[in-house]
Amino acid sequence: MYPNIRKRISKKITKAMFDFNLLEEGDKVLIAISGGKDSSTLLQELAYRRGKIDPSYLLEAIYIQADFTETNPQDFLREMCQNLSIPLHFLNVGVQQRLKNNRKLNCYWCSTQRRTELIHFALQNGFNKIALGHHLDDMVETLLMNMVYKGEISGMAPKLIYNKYPLSIIRPLCYCEEKEIILYAKDAGFLQYSCTCNFSKNSHRKRIRSEIHSLTQGNSTYKQNLFKSMRNIHID
Repeated sequence: MYPNIRKRISKKITKAMFDFNLLEEGDKVLIAISGGKDSSTLLQELAYRRGKIDPSYLLEAIYIQADFTETNPQDFLREMCQNLSIPLHFLNVGVQQRLKNNRKLNCYWCSTQRRTELIHFALQNGFNKIALGHHLDDMVETLLMNMVYKGEISGMAPKLIYNKYPLSIIRPLCYCEEKEIILYAKDAGFLQYSCTCNFSKNSHRKRIRSEIHSLTQGNSTYKQNLFKSMRNIHID
């Protein structure tokens, strides 16, 4: 239906693996999945690579269910992981109930709570790497969000090595554009599953996304250049 889209995504993941040394022999990888197009694409690609592309690694998946989410894709995720022979874990996190008085739920708080529980689970179960489904657009948006709203140049690293944990975060989709992942998800038949969180509808990220589109006019090279700028800082 969409010629070569899977091959294109696979090649970009391979390039990311090589450029950032994302996987090493004997890694035990935990992939965080939501049922959405990004993590589902990553899950499928990492599952297909096992035993076919060096290095050799173990792969398991986890779904974190927050206490305010309305959708529950557990049946879809069980079926997908079963078809790919991937062990699947479920973890309930009381994101909303942890809020202090007079505090409102927001995307940053939610992601922080989820990430904390994800790290604890990984450490307790012997994983040394966590794979997340952030793509090129996510990474460029985060860069500009931090510049505009925090006054700092920082972003999502393709590979983040924690100093205080024997654990790394990897983002193998860092070279893949969202429009490519949409085509991949359509071709694979799982595009209908996505996040329906009401708190993200008016988020900073969506406003920045609109600004990036105006800035780049959808030009892939311009977006790639924004991503490259994070590694190409001329202090002088």
